[in-house]
Amino acid sequence: MRTSVSTLLAFAFSGALIAANELGIDNAKDHNRQQCSGMYSKKGWGGDTDPFILTTLEKRPSDQDVFVSLVVFEFRDEDLIGVWPSIDAPEKEYICTQANIEKKYCNSTELGHFILSPNSSESRNQILSTKINLKDPKPPKYDVERTGYYCVGSSPFSDGAQYKGKVEFRNAYGRLPAAQIAKLPFYAGITIAYAVIGIFWAFLYVQNRHDILPVQNYITAIIIFLIVEQLMTWGFYDYQNNHGSNAIAKVLLIIVSILNAGRNSFSFFLLLIVCMGYGVVKPSLGKTMVYVRFLAIAHFVFGVIYAVASLSITPDNAGPLVLFVILPLAGTLTAFYVWTLNSLNYTMKDLLERKQSVKAMMYKKLWWCILGSIIVIFGFFFLNSFTFAERSSPDFVPRHWKTRWFILDGWLNLVYMVDIAYVAYLWRPTANNRRFAMSDEIAQDDEGGFDMGSFGGSMDEEDARSPTREDMVNGGVGGAGEARGKGDLSPVPPKPVNEGGGLGISGASKNQRSSLDGETIFAVGEDGDRWSDDESPRHSEEKQKLTG
Repeated sequence: MRTSVSTLLAFAFSGALIAANELGIDNAKDHNRQQCSGMYSKKGWGGDTDPFILTTLEKRPSDQDVFVSLVVFEFRDEDLIGVWPSIDAPEKEYICTQANIEKKYCNSTELGHFILSPNSSESRNQILSTKINLKDPKPPKYDVERTGYYCVGSSPFSDGAQYKGKVEFRNAYGRLPAAQIAKLPFYAGITIAYAVIGIFWAFLYVQNRHDILPVQNYITAIIIFLIVEQLMTWGFYDYQNNHGSNAIAKVLLIIVSILNAGRNSFSFFLLLIVCMGYGVVKPSLGKTMVYVRFLAIAHFVFGVIYAVASLSITPDNAGPLVLFVILPLAGTLTAFYVWTLNSLNYTMKDLLERKQSVKAMMYKKLWWCILGSIIVIFGFFFLNSFTFAERSSPDFVPRHWKTRWFILDGWLNLVYMVDIAYVAYLWRPTANNRRFAMSDEIAQDDEGGFDMGSFGGSMDEEDARSPTREDMVNGGVGGAGEARGKGDLSPVPPKPVNEGGGLGISGASKNQRSSLDGETIFAVGEDGDRWSDDESPRHSEEKQKLTG
């Protein structure tokens, strides 16, 4: 029977990339008669074996010969398959039948084969055209010598022939499809990158383990989770490359899908509580934390359901029930987006109204990080929209099969890793985490100076009220005249004018401001340590003498 290979090519090239290196082939549906996949040559990616394409059809017991026509070719050689009967013919003649032999389109030795154009021998790639007898089907093997996008087309030659089989696209490096082999080194590199981030974070965490904020424990947990999740993803692709798509590989795929859903939920949860000011602005979120956890759990459950549905339901079988899988996930995702942005805006507004400029600057950096990620994502989608506009073109997949994995998955992982690393940098453990989180800045004065309200002010006020030993000696024993000449210092200390403008305040204020400008949100311990010098044993001894 005659078949339209153009229709088959349209079905094959407009579909998604293959998910395994073995694909089914049959004549139950038109698009199942042809299967295509990218292939790397032995030099292109390396490996121990020579790459090949093997087509195996199931044996059909029959008293008569039942033939199936088969052709294996590289996509760029599609024009070399079949002949045009005339200039205005609607389609080519593809199968060498007795009628086409009489028309001189092919010869008798090619009966039952796909017709090849006379100049097909000029192609750089081999074109294999043969027929298979289902009484004793011998699988034809096609050796791949060059990297390219290869297709296997079939058609029943005998009337009423029904066939079923599989096509194995075996690369030199292993069993992983060529369109996904780049994920193997990619996820290995991502795992190493997260491990490096984890090492630096662990060093700072252990070094400052007595001054850790609750939000930093959540960041520690998500870094550990990401290392495990990326390691499992890399392990899944490595196992599939070595053993193929067996039952264990399918179990690993389910585990990876669940971990991916957990990563998304955990990430949204962490971002939301950070934007709420947890640990830095608020020591506790109260009942709000319970609601946030419920939302994260719901998003995780709906994410797992969506992952399982995407693995078990094909686009052909998808119906209206799929909406019950997508809509709940979209609802929790929208809730996270709206809640996170509103919380971040409220936290920044609250900090600015209370003149908490240092903390506000940290959240402003987080806002720029989120905004930059959104701009990058939408910009990348906008640029790729021009590429995907050609999706209906038959040569779309053959031209993009090497890089499509990065467009759909890879670059999003890179953006996510950069965001996690930046948030971890802003909230990294330092020596004064808890002291800074629990302190507030006093509103700035006209000259731009400010003090930390929770510490420093009371100590400076004590200095203003207590004279030093030198003042007592000069003013009360042998230097009274000199003291009066300089300003008539009284042995009774004057009262401070105000909390921020008494004696000794302006110098400390300037030192505090210079120590805070340009520092990260938690690195405020240098000048804070100097404020505690007034509690030294020398000052205590002097105060005892003054009071005694």
